[in-house]
Amino acid sequence: MSRVIVIGDIHGAFKALQHVVELVVPSPDDHFIFLGDYVDGWPESAQVVEYLLSFNQLYHCDFILGNHDVWCRNWLVNGKTNPTWLAHGGKEAIASYDGFSDASIEAHRQFFSSLKHHVVDSDNRLFIHAGYATDKGPAAEINGESYNWDRSLWTEALKAFANGADSRRPLPHRVQLYTEIYIGHTPTIRYGSYKPMQALNVYNIDTGAGFDGKLTAMDIRTGEIWQSHRVPVYYPGIKGRAG
Repeated sequence: MSRVIVIGDIHGAFKALQHVVELVVPSPDDHFIFLGDYVDGWPESAQVVEYLLSFNQLYHCDFILGNHDVWCRNWLVNGKTNPTWLAHGGKEAIASYDGFSDASIEAHRQFFSSLKHHVVDSDNRLFIHAGYATDKGPAAEINGESYNWDRSLWTEALKAFANGADSRRPLPHRVQLYTEIYIGHTPTIRYGSYKPMQALNVYNIDTGAGFDGKLTAMDIRTGEIWQSHRVPVYYPGIKGRAG
C-alpha cells in the first residue's frame, strides 16, 4: 500500500529536510503533504523552496500555505515587508535569495501562489497549517487568515482531551467534521515534546524545527515517524528563530 507522509514546518532548515527525506526513503507511490511554513528562521529558505520544486517533479505532493509563506509571498510578488516578518525570520529568508536567478525567483513566486489553504483526502482527513474557527469547517471561514493563524482548534482539542471527552463530554463539534486533522503552526516543544502530539483526532506535526526542535515526517497510516536531529546541529553558531 502506498504511504501518505505528512511533513511539519521546515522554516528554512534545508539540511534537516534533506536528512528527513533520506530517512523516509521515498517511493514513487508515496503521497507527501507538507503543512506549510517552508521559510523564515534558518538561513536556507530559498534552498528549501528550490528543493521542493524538484521534489514535486518526482513525487505526488500537496503543499499547504503557512503564515510565514504569506509574508514571503508578499515580498516576492510586490516587494512588501513588515517589521513583524523581518523580526521572525524574514531577514534570513530575504538573504537566502542572494545569487538566485530571476527565472528561479519567478518559479518561487509561482510556487507560493499555488499553495493550498487546506486539503481533504478521500478518507475525510484534513490537512491544514493552523486550524479554523468555525464549526462548519475551513470552507466556511469568513476570515481567511484562520487557515494559517488559528490556534483555537488545537487548544480546544487539547482541553477536551485533558477533560476526558467521551459520551458524557462529547467531542468538540469542530473536530467531528473530519476523521483526522493534521496541523502544524504551534510547536510541540512549547509542551515539552520533540515528537508529534495527538489530542483527540488532531495531530500536531510541528516539532519545533524553526527553533531548537526537530523536523518530523510521519506516515499517517502506520504512525511511523522520521525525525532530523535538533536543527541547530546543522547550523552551528546560528540561532534561527530562537535568536
